[in-house]
Amino acid sequence: MQVTSQISNITVIFRPERFNLLKDALKGMGILGMTVIHVEGCGLQGGKVEYYRGSELKIDLLPKTKVEIIAPTEKVEAIIESIQKVLKTGEVGDGKIFVYDVQSVVRIRNGSRGLEALSCKEDE
Repeated sequence: MQVTSQISNITVIFRPERFNLLKDALKGMGILGMTVIHVEGCGLQGGKVEYYRGSELKIDLLPKTKVEIIAPTEKVEAIIESIQKVLKTGEVGDGKIFVYDVQSVVRIRNGSRGLEALSCKEDE
């Protein structure tokens, strides 16, 4: 993976029933901040035709959960490995992980920037 930033945004889209497993795994790694969004969508599974009692079924949008995590780039690979470990079932529809560079982070409360804005340290 090519790294051009010190901070990364990890976006994960996956099956909603696996959310608690992901949340517990991230908490175990010390990742406490995340944004959770309930979405609908389909990937490969939307492109195949299924049959029920001889009739074609239309594949509709499926419920998914989207989690966004902002983390230091140095932790990204460990986070990805942990996510894969808990979300992988081996079936179509397990989800995707997207990683983006973050240009800057600014904490609104005190104006701190960059990695300092991500830390949990109290202001002095």
